[in-house]
Amino acid sequence: MSVTSDTESGIRIPGTSSHFLDPAGPGDQGQGRLRYVTGGTGAPLVMLHTVRTQAEHFRHLIPLVQQRYTVYALDLPGMGYSQIVPGASYQEPAMRAAVKRLITELGLRDVTLLGESMGAVLALTTAADLPGRVRRVVAVNPYDYAGGIARSSLLARLMVTGVLSPGVGPRIARLEPRPVMRAVLHGGLVDTDALREDYLDELLKVGRRPGYPAVARAVYANLPSLIAARSRYQEVTAPIHLVYGQKDWSRASDRQADRRLLPSAEFTEVPDAGHFIALERPDVPAILLNSTP
Repeated sequence: MSVTSDTESGIRIPGTSSHFLDPAGPGDQGQGRLRYVTGGTGAPLVMLHTVRTQAEHFRHLIPLVQQRYTVYALDLPGMGYSQIVPGASYQEPAMRAAVKRLITELGLRDVTLLGESMGAVLALTTAADLPGRVRRVVAVNPYDYAGGIARSSLLARLMVTGVLSPGVGPRIARLEPRPVMRAVLHGGLVDTDALREDYLDELLKVGRRPGYPAVARAVYANLPSLIAARSRYQEVTAPIHLVYGQKDWSRASDRQADRRLLPSAEFTEVPDAGHFIALERPDVPAILLNSTP
């Protein structure tokens, strides 16, 4: 494992530093070098972001919990500042393998997993795979239903459809005008002021990394694997808390389907909140995490 100063991202989260987990050989399944942001004291808390975001997605939540937890906010494979490996898989099992690699190679135990959207699905499936290491799961707006981001706005639907189109898709993936990116992200927020301009700057900068458009396209194409991953939920033995924004992209039927799969899970609905709760209501998951016995 090698360590660097926090110089890759333009966003600084007080009390944290940026580290890299180097490939360990064939066992890393071609994920390459993984970047994570860590800081705080106490039991480990692993944070998992969603599509087209990165560890800094939790910039407002981390300061609220780092007196109780040692936070590990992972850049999922190919995203943020994790290595882009040509031809790598972005199916759910491959991304889950990266989360497991972080936990096992750092020797983490008694882990709380918090994930938002795609990260919520990965938190649940990782807990199913590592029952001896995971203490609790907080799953925020799990992205495990058809439609997803396409439900946020007409613009988002057109963008995703264009990115996935044969022929022109790669070119569209390379084009991310600032107003379009802002509008797509606003579709996941009730309080649009929660999208700070410096975070938008950061996401656009990452989007210009060589090879990143191919990553974004592959992630969108493999979102059906998140739906398939729901079959693993019932294997989770750790306590689960499901958190949904009242105005999340999920429908009532989607939420009820997960509650039927996880009848013993606790449930919180956040009034006047959308898909990106870590941005607009970080106080809610912070209270849940800090109140754990």
